Amino acid sequence: MKLMFLGTGAGVPSRHRNVSSLALMLLDELNEIWLFDCGEATQHQILKTNLKPRKITKIFITHLHGDHIFGLPGLVSSRSFQGGDDPLTIYGPRGIKQYVLTSLKISRTHLSYPLNFVELDPKGGQLQFNKGWKVEYLPLDHGVLSFGYRIIEPFKQGELLIDKLKQYNIPSGPIYGQLKNRQTVTLEDGTVLDGNDFVGPNIRGHLVAILGDTRPHRNAEVLAKDVDVLVHEATFEKDESKMARNYFHSTTQQAALLAKKCDVKELFLTHISARYMGQACQQLLKEAKETFKNVHLVSDLDVYEIQRVEDE
Repeated sequence: MKLMFLGTGAGVPSRHRNVSSLALMLLDELNEIWLFDCGEATQHQILKTNLKPRKITKIFITHLHGDHIFGLPGLVSSRSFQGGDDPLTIYGPRGIKQYVLTSLKISRTHLSYPLNFVELDPKGGQLQFNKGWKVEYLPLDHGVLSFGYRIIEPFKQGELLIDKLKQYNIPSGPIYGQLKNRQTVTLEDGTVLDGNDFVGPNIRGHLVAILGDTRPHRNAEVLAKDVDVLVHEATFEKDESKMARNYFHSTTQQAALLAKKCDVKELFLTHISARYMGQACQQLLKEAKETFKNVHLVSDLDVYEIQRVEDE
């Protein structure tokens, strides 16, 4: 599982940062890419990477501000010309369906694949996907309806402890499968084996929280609790907390405080205002690290692999 930051700027594109879009790369797990937000020129950013639009099966929109959705019509259209025959589903607040379909209708765009929409419950909920994957979502605090998402990878069963079984001279076959399924097996000599004794600990799936634009809010704490990775906006520096509140945004320090309170393992700061460049960005990172050490201030096209965490 990897994160690729396609756009990390706030509000409008700048020379150094495009507007919001993030790819969650699940190629090894599901052979899919899930996109979170699709700001203007997202498809241009994709051209700079090895991402294939046909692999994008789901797009999750946090809210309907232009810097998060203006890239949708172009990407949806281009996907038809890039071998995208598989269905695509767009999730987001009410209105996202009308926006996309109106754009396609007026431009007389015809797609080569089924395009589906799921307009989410404003109060929050849970989405169920193939192979036990889940996405929980809750509203945040941004003046308009803005969702945060919590991606839940299912548990993976522990490995069969082959070395531990060698003393019983069991031939490879059905008995191994029964033990791996934690069943109790009786051997020909009467020996009883409990599968629980021969299977290693389960491997917990990844937990990832990707939040839309927001002021500090209790729902952000619910979504971020104990996650491996938290992606959080950091539009303002800590000395501009009043401005952040007025514009329904967060500061670097507020994002770091949330990560610390929720026992997050790794924090990624994005949605950076164009006013911060060079050394100013380093100052933003320094502010966050004063509260939470394992933090990254991301740039466009940064890629991070999410490390697997095994249950103790």
